[in-house]
Amino acid sequence: GILFNTGAGQHILKNPLVVNSIIDKAALRRTDVILEVGPGTGNLTVKMLEKVKKVIACEIDPRLVGELQKRVQGTCLANKLEIKVGDILKTDLPFFDACVANLPYQISSPFVFKLLLHRPFFRCAILMFQREFALRLVAKPGSKLYCRLSINTQLLARVDHLMKVGKNNFKPPPKVESSVVRIEPKNPPPPINFQEWDGLVRIAFVRKNKTLSAAFKSSAVEQLLDHNYRIHCSLHNTEIPENFKIAEKIQTVLKDTGYSEKRARSMDIDDFIRLLHGFNSEGIHFS
Repeated sequence: GILFNTGAGQHILKNPLVVNSIIDKAALRRTDVILEVGPGTGNLTVKMLEKVKKVIACEIDPRLVGELQKRVQGTCLANKLEIKVGDILKTDLPFFDACVANLPYQISSPFVFKLLLHRPFFRCAILMFQREFALRLVAKPGSKLYCRLSINTQLLARVDHLMKVGKNNFKPPPKVESSVVRIEPKNPPPPINFQEWDGLVRIAFVRKNKTLSAAFKSSAVEQLLDHNYRIHCSLHNTEIPENFKIAEKIQTVLKDTGYSEKRARSMDIDDFIRLLHGFNSEGIHFS
């Protein structure tokens, strides 16, 4: 009898076959603590409670919290469920072994990065996304959907597309098709300052079909890198020549590293690592 708020991404997964399939792919263990975001009325939650030590369910809608509590009340599952009420993006994540969720789609991107930068490491996340978002996560260099999201996620994790889920498996049905993705963080993570990395990737992907030489000619980019370069020099007591021009230094780095005529759409993680190293070794920083 609940009216679901589709504007807040409330599309309840109603097909038990899909629920069971997600749980199978999560390979849950008896000792696991599971984080679930947006449990809705608990179709996934209850099934997981039967298999694990504890489920921490994060829900923003008090009406759905009430439904979830009613569903386990008086059963042996009740003491294995912990409900956190509030916005998951504004709260610190608890300790958990795996994350399994049919996410509200509008928080997909910020939630993925909150997960990937979370410590201590978790084993894996099995997450339902809008189909196009899922395909961006797994896109490879040269593909149409390859973007900053693709390369940032793949830097920090191994990502696999597990299955498609049609809109009729939800109540009410969303306007888009969905997909389930497995994300496994790289442990240990790559030895890269993520803020620096993201700063570089952001500039390159603003116009991913442009050459890097053209992408770096924007006055906003030049101002930012000039500012950072001057800070770097003052910290290292390095004198800056009077006729210094950051634009020339940027283009020299791009030429010397061999990326001047390359385009972001076709560059992989190793390419960006080399490019970042090239800039950093000349005192140019992005964060």
